[in-house]
Parts: sequence; structure tokens; C-alpha cells
Amino acid sequence: MPKRVRNLWPHVISFENLWQAYRAARRKKRRRPAVAAFEFEAETRLLRLQEKLAAGRYQPGGYRTFVVREWKRRIISAAPFEDRIVHHALCRVIEPIFERRFIHDSYACRRGKGTLAALNRAQHFARRYRYVLPVDVREFFPSIDHAVLRQILARHIGDQRVLMLIDQILAGGRDVLAEAYTPVLFPGDDLFALARPRGLPIGNLTSQFFANVYLHPLDLFIKQTLGCRAYLRYCDDLLLFADDKATLQAWRAALVTQLATLRLTLHAGRAQPVVVAAGFPFVGWTITPARRRLRRRNVVRFFRRYRMRLRAYGAGEIDLERLGATVHGWVGQTQHGSTTGLRKAVLRQLIPKVQAHG
Repeated sequence: MPKRVRNLWPHVISFENLWQAYRAARRKKRRRPAVAAFEFEAETRLLRLQEKLAAGRYQPGGYRTFVVREWKRRIISAAPFEDRIVHHALCRVIEPIFERRFIHDSYACRRGKGTLAALNRAQHFARRYRYVLPVDVREFFPSIDHAVLRQILARHIGDQRVLMLIDQILAGGRDVLAEAYTPVLFPGDDLFALARPRGLPIGNLTSQFFANVYLHPLDLFIKQTLGCRAYLRYCDDLLLFADDKATLQAWRAALVTQLATLRLTLHAGRAQPVVVAAGFPFVGWTITPARRRLRRRNVVRFFRRYRMRLRAYGAGEIDLERLGATVHGWVGQTQHGSTTGLRKAVLRQLIPKVQAHG
């Protein structure tokens, strides 16, 4: 049984921690009305928030949800700004407890990691092994079971007030993704299992962190029990490498069983051994030992956004700086692959003249 860390609550609700959490939550969002209103009397509001937390009177607010359609429909949820401060305050204290336990090759939402590091590591393994098994979890965020997550967190956190705050955050986002979940019954379930609390809102800082916590036991199973030496994960996208298909097929069967203990399932059709030389998809790219090419869906997605920004610039709705930020951001993301010709083709469109108004 791992050692449980106690006496965390005073650190979570300390004014210094709440202040740093507030600064992190407002980063790149200071122009938004809710953030600006909070900033106008930030110290007073943070003291009130601290009092509510200390007295057990804090209650999360309702989420604002909107739908993003980029190849597939995704429900994005935004918590009220005060709740986002609480999320940052919680993660600032408990994240280090788990960070030192996470495996090296988990790359989503971790300092010093990210998509580029994951891409480099995947290509490194592709140059050393003949086959890869790509695995992604079916309906991952809507499927995360609250009781299972709570059990994993409680193995390492021994402070009941912190666990109660986590319960509040989980309960507040319970119904946000309910419509996105396809009911699944696992061995031993009865029909009441379909009513189990589940789901993490996509968009929360806590959801990103909890996702890594939730899949950490799976990471350990793959590394220690299966003995897969060439493995990496970005959120719910997994890559397992080996030199023969039979090994990967045996690992795939073991993964199905192990995922069921977390009340998760994989996309069966996509989880098939692939020859690395033929290329395999990962974090928006198609990777081979020699090259990496941007996937078509990502090109189309940017091209649509870029055309919208060009029209907005021509109509005088945005300035040249914001248009340039769109271009520079995309170029920065795509310059780490074989994309020179692609970038020239996409950016060949002429910048329109700004329409005169008056």
C-alpha cells in the first residue's frame, strides 16, 4: 500500500496558493468579462473564496457548454472563473504527489512533455521496432468512472477535506457529458451499473490531470506486467512497439481485460498491429521511421480557420497582429515534419485589403 499524503488542506486554501492559482487561471484570458470583473477586486474575492472553502460553504457553479465540430462532435465545458481558480489551487498541491509516480513516457498535460516530445519519442521507437499497436480508448472522458477515479486518488491522498473537494468537482461535472456516453456493461454488472456516476468535462484543468491519474495503473500494467519496453501515451492514445505481430496481438488481448478493470473499452477496429514502415497515426501526424507528415484532417481544419481569419481581417474585425498570430502558431506546430511544400501551398492566399467603413 503506497504512503498516503496527509495535511494537504491548509496548503490548498492558503491565500498564497489561491493567489497563484488565480494568476494561472487568468493567463491569456484577462480580456474576458468574467476575468476582468474578478480582477477588479481580486484580493477581496479571493479572501471570500478562502473563507467559503475553510467553512465548507464552497459549491461549484454550473458549466457553460458548447459544441465543437472538427471531424467529430465534441462537447467542451467551461466552468465559472472562480471554480477554475479552485481547480488550479487543488492541482498545484496534489499534482506533485502523482507527478513523481507517473511513467516517463506519458506526455499529455505535463511540464516538459507535450505533443512534440511525444512525436519525437514515437519516431525514436519506430526506428528501433518493426511493428506498432496503436490503441485509443473509446469515449474516454465520458467513460471515466468516478468511483474508480476516487479509489485511485485515495491510495495516495489521505486528507479527507481534499477528497471531499474532489468529490464536489466530480459531482459538478457529472451530467455534462452524459449524452456522449454509450452504455456498456462489464462482467458482474447489473442494470444499476448504468447509473454509476461517470464523466469528466472536457476543458477543465482537473479533467486533464485526473485523466493521467486514471490511466496511470494501465501504464504500470503495460510496463511492468506486460514488459513492454517501448511504450508511450498521450492522453488516451497509446502506442506499443514490438518486433513481431504475435506479441502485440497477445498484448492487445491483455489490454482489453485490463481496461475493463477501469471500466473502459478500446476502439477494436483501430487497435491492430501495423508495420511501422507503412506509417501510423499519432497526435495529428502520420509517422514513419524516416518521415512525419501532417494528417489531412489537421490541414483542412487549419485551412478553414485561416480562411475565416482572412475574411475577418478583410472586414476589419481583427487586426494584422491577430491574423499573424494564427499563421505563426500553425507554422510553429507544423515545422517539425515534412511540411515545407504544404505550408507554402496553404499560405499562398493573398491577404485581402481591409474594407473601408464610413
